Amino acid sequence: MSRLTDLIAQAKAKDPQMGADLEREFRALSSRRSFGLNFERHRPENVELPQRPVRKGDKVRVLPPRGDTSKGDQRLWVVKQFEMLEGKKVAHLVERYAVEPETKQVDVTDLVVVAEFRDKIYPGLVSTGKVERGGDKPFHSVINGENYHVLKALTFTHRGKIDAIYIDPPYNTGARDWKYNNDYVESEDLYRHSKWLAFMERRLKVAKELLNPDDSILIATIDEKEYLRLGLLLEQIFPEAHIQMISSVINPKGTGRSTYFSRTDEYIFVCFFGKAAVPDRIGDGEESEVRWRYLRRTDVESARGTKKGGPAQFYPIYVNNETSLIELIGEPLPHNASRSEIAEVPGCTAVFPIRESDGMEMNWGLTVPSLKKALEAGYVRVSENQKSELQPYVFSYLTAPNIKKVDSGLLVKKGKREDGSWIIVDPSGKSERPTTSWNEKSHEAGAYGTTLLRAMLPGRKFPFPKSLYAVEDVLTLFVKHKPKAVVLDFFSGSGTTCHAVMKINKQDNGERLCISVTNNEVAAEEHKLLKENGKRPGDYDWECLGICEHITKPRIKSAITGMTPDGKPINASYKFRDEFPMSQGLDENAEFFTLTYETPISINHNLAFSKIAPLLWLRAGSRGGRIEELPLQGWDIAETYGVLADLDKSQEFCARATESKDMKIAYIVTNDDRRFQSVARNLPKNVEPVRLYEAYLNNFQFTNGE
Repeated sequence: MSRLTDLIAQAKAKDPQMGADLEREFRALSSRRSFGLNFERHRPENVELPQRPVRKGDKVRVLPPRGDTSKGDQRLWVVKQFEMLEGKKVAHLVERYAVEPETKQVDVTDLVVVAEFRDKIYPGLVSTGKVERGGDKPFHSVINGENYHVLKALTFTHRGKIDAIYIDPPYNTGARDWKYNNDYVESEDLYRHSKWLAFMERRLKVAKELLNPDDSILIATIDEKEYLRLGLLLEQIFPEAHIQMISSVINPKGTGRSTYFSRTDEYIFVCFFGKAAVPDRIGDGEESEVRWRYLRRTDVESARGTKKGGPAQFYPIYVNNETSLIELIGEPLPHNASRSEIAEVPGCTAVFPIRESDGMEMNWGLTVPSLKKALEAGYVRVSENQKSELQPYVFSYLTAPNIKKVDSGLLVKKGKREDGSWIIVDPSGKSERPTTSWNEKSHEAGAYGTTLLRAMLPGRKFPFPKSLYAVEDVLTLFVKHKPKAVVLDFFSGSGTTCHAVMKINKQDNGERLCISVTNNEVAAEEHKLLKENGKRPGDYDWECLGICEHITKPRIKSAITGMTPDGKPINASYKFRDEFPMSQGLDENAEFFTLTYETPISINHNLAFSKIAPLLWLRAGSRGGRIEELPLQGWDIAETYGVLADLDKSQEFCARATESKDMKIAYIVTNDDRRFQSVARNLPKNVEPVRLYEAYLNNFQFTNGE
């Protein structure tokens, strides 16, 4: 070993980078276990940054000509200088990692910047839109970027603050479902499994820094191709955690296989940190509110005029325009009668069971006598639906079996709502310990993943989305009693995790927030077709078809607004825990970002503040307004944080910070540690002082590189 150490020292003297690489591999080999999970860790990954401008000193790759579908030149080059030749900006390049490096001159439009994972990165964020419907609730964040680099960025904003991580990583099927170093990993790749392990290990190690060590969980789903390796990897990275695996049925009919067993399930690993534990399914025996059923039928078989849709259940319900209460229940209309034939009731709106998306006449779930009886007993609820002219009010009712339970005392009345309906609870809480085998109809990926997503994003495809209710179910176990939990998904795909968190919030008016991280990769088939048509990553026609732009962002927006991307109400209803039409939307806020790569010089000279600003806002809780530029008056305070740029005005700043009720962090821009400490001493004790840009730069100086 000592001889190897001497040789590495000699290599370092001649080639520092090569020496460092050899030393890293030597350390990995010398620490390798005799037993356990051993795998090739491969060279550090790299990622292409097509939308990043080319700068002097950048590492770049030369792109193949437009229309060429080959991989092209995979060598890395370093930009030494630029010059203008015949009206074009040309970069002078020197080959990287070569004993006798070549040089060449290339048009900058034919270059793409490459970031290696050993490189230090200085991240920023650029907002690409937002949707606001949640009042003063915090904002969910959707970040478009390489997830390893975004995780690094989150070490500045959320180190030790994450309550739950839910990930659905690539299953490594061999069917071109993920990339390693910009190339699809296929079934013929001899290093397929070790590449996947190296890929996962790097990300999980950073994720570990983000989890709250005192009370948090990490949930990872996987199938049979990598579950054994993932289980061992989790044990090695998280030796302090207690780990269990759940088998969950997601396809009761099974996958079609001619030779082997048809698979019906997949696996869910749950890692428990600190005092995290499995609660009872409803919550330690606490009483829980009972679900009410949506009154309008949703299945096409129950439309007006069908066999199941008899005339007795198509009638008007008159709602008072001032009180929003049911004034009168009209008589049923024959199949051949028009809705316009009904009598008008002064001051009331007549509501029929009409589907918002296409105007189809449906049926109510109760006959007139049954609805009247339920209404008189306080078992009918009314809520406004301002976004629909066809269905301006939504009704729900307590089912007959649950009414019998109320009469028998199994369910209890706990007061009335403003509309006169009873609040019905189950005092037992149905306390039961969840098992490691889950077979729930609501977890079916086809009906509650693919079909649900199709209703939200008509005409857009995403392979194998998770059941919304499966994700909601497992997260509810751990965040039900954390109304302000922070949830992270760094393989967010279609955005199911964020959608589930928003659904959980609706049930108890919680303020949980979700950070969703995804890249903007296009599907393998589209990738080939786009290249054949002369498109490249970075082109609008390419980027608009990427996962983030085409699926994730539109899905989150649709969940909140209740509208499809083309502006139509979503033609579907939620079927789990609380039933209501998806067109109602969810009262939440979300903002969308793209990761950027800044330089220490631009940061230190206040030239990149607008890119750092979202990170400061995220660290302070993603709530309220944001300070987008360095304040001209020397300081500024948003809802949850403040920025002091002119220390001569620190007295004013500290006085306002003392008056603020919600301020958590004070960012102080100075290179003078003495003055920073002086300001920090004058801040309220509940306000955390953070020195810019030292805290930011030091965070990435010490946490990056491999």
